[in-house]
Amino acid sequence: MKNKAILTEGPINKSIIKLTFGMMVGMYAMVMFNLVDTFFVGQLGTTYLAAMSFTLPVVMIYSHIGLGLGVGASAVISRAIGSGDHENVQRLTTGALILGFGIAALMIILGLLTIDPVFRAMGAKGEILNYIKDYMFVWYLGVPFVMIPMMGNNAIRAAGNTAIPSTVMTVGMVVNGILDPILIFGLGPFPRMELKGAAIATVVARMTTFVFSLLILKFKFDMISFSALKLKNIFNTWKRVLFIGIPATLTNFIVPLSMGIITRMVSGYGKEAVAALGVGTRIEMFALAPIFALGTVILAFAGQNIGAKNFGRLKQGIHFSQRFSMITGAIIFTGLALFGKYIAMIFDKNPGVTNIIVLYLMFVAAGYGFQGVMFITSSTFNAMHKPYKAMTMNAVRMFGLYIPLALIGSYIWGLPGIFAGAGISAVIGGIIAMIWVNRSVAALK
Repeated sequence: MKNKAILTEGPINKSIIKLTFGMMVGMYAMVMFNLVDTFFVGQLGTTYLAAMSFTLPVVMIYSHIGLGLGVGASAVISRAIGSGDHENVQRLTTGALILGFGIAALMIILGLLTIDPVFRAMGAKGEILNYIKDYMFVWYLGVPFVMIPMMGNNAIRAAGNTAIPSTVMTVGMVVNGILDPILIFGLGPFPRMELKGAAIATVVARMTTFVFSLLILKFKFDMISFSALKLKNIFNTWKRVLFIGIPATLTNFIVPLSMGIITRMVSGYGKEAVAALGVGTRIEMFALAPIFALGTVILAFAGQNIGAKNFGRLKQGIHFSQRFSMITGAIIFTGLALFGKYIAMIFDKNPGVTNIIVLYLMFVAAGYGFQGVMFITSSTFNAMHKPYKAMTMNAVRMFGLYIPLALIGSYIWGLPGIFAGAGISAVIGGIIAMIWVNRSVAALK
């Protein structure tokens, strides 16, 4: 099956909405993946939940490396699809996957060697640190099964198909949901492995998505081919992918790195606060799925239309996406304001934890629509092959706004002040991003 640039024609709004809803299925599957882990680990107690919460920034860093490389691959592949060069699509996809395998191998070694110092630096100690070691030793061994499906699914989305990647992610979620209670609590013939069981379930589920994504790329989309690959082509592909992928990865690092700093700040308010932050962040991932889905779709939409030089169509798509993000953000905020407490109680019925979760959600949700605008802007800049603009925008938001505001808020208002910093920084960052990307797109010729 050869790939056609399907996003360069037809109704713009309808195409974006259709692909966004298709992508949302996969987003929700991956969010449910994390929420299921959180739910079952929460049954073990607050100490276990706090241990898993400490792992979140590190897991996000490793996951975001895969996402960053996937963004780089999608940016160059979508342009090749837009220009109609299928042979180049094959070279780019195959070379990108080889690059992913090599980087994953290095990441396993680095991760295993740094478990203790990294988590001690984040404030973990004693029993919690031991639980973290149990979890992360297994999780690090599964890094290739995390990264390669991310890159493969991004390649499929570059072709304008969001339904198949969503199906692959849903399969992974189902496998994880089945294995979690079995391995965590030791059901049937399996021993009780607690947090280590959650890690094993995650690795097996990711392995399933790894196999499916590669088979689909090869046999349905015909995007993998080693026959025409030469060493020169491989290095050229790596150069093109990394030109986007490195700054995209650095951009993705900004969020988990800042979350690590915020986690360290929150840890000073006790393990209940850390547990609440971990749960709140996972609920936030679920709530933001429509907005994240939209941003992912825009990368393929922008890439194909830039490749086809349809700049007027690109401008219309960006403006529609910004409006869609703001309306969706307002709806999500309203939903969390009404039902946030009941959602929080699903994961931990400890009032001390639940009240902090609700507090977190109220402050950060106020900026969700603006966060979406920033995500749309990042995707557009990456599709334009201007990744450093995306990186600069996110760095300013996190290090120039979020962390300073959180520090000031913590000093003045305590824990609520930290959470308020997130909402305020999102609003300011979103306004700056909207002005910047609109001007950049208008200048394309």
